[in-house]
Amino acid sequence: MKSLIALLFGSTLIGSVSVAYAQHPMMSDKELMAKLKDAAPAHVVQHATIMNMGADGKMKVIRDGDNGWTCMDPGNAPMCADKAAMDWAQAWQSKGPAPQKIGFIYMLRGDNGASNTDPYARGETADNNWVKTGSHVMIVGAEASSMMKGYPRDAKPDPTRPYVMWPGTAYEHLMLPVK
Repeated sequence: MKSLIALLFGSTLIGSVSVAYAQHPMMSDKELMAKLKDAAPAHVVQHATIMNMGADGKMKVIRDGDNGWTCMDPGNAPMCADKAAMDWAQAWQSKGPAPQKIGFIYMLRGDNGASNTDPYARGETADNNWVKTGSHVMIVGAEASSMMKGYPRDAKPDPTRPYVMWPGTAYEHLMLPVK
């Protein structure tokens, strides 16, 4: 979001990921693995399912994992998400209800930016509060809402400090810079 976005993850988000990849050149599986190595802690990436965009524009599994994490690089924004975060992203992309569970996403290489107020913005405009966040993690899901109460909900947040992204929407989530 900013994080996410250009966005996001996996097999459940084929449409979103396809859009993101359409804006960026495809990369080989070897290039992808090199970019993912710093997206999350090594023990997460080493045992995660890895997905890459195929020549047909669809996400494909290039390596099955055994730790419940999925890693990919949609739109030059390497990330790793747990199962609950993948479910949350599916709900966001399908405009369905946010799952009643907490998910976690690593984006330790940062992102290309996203609107902080419009979960569906595809690019920066003069009025969509675009923000870029460096190395960060995200806590997502409807159950995360209660923990967000004490964090800034500004349209134009300071991305060097924790803040709520997409405040007031069903997909609001906590952005936590780590560097």
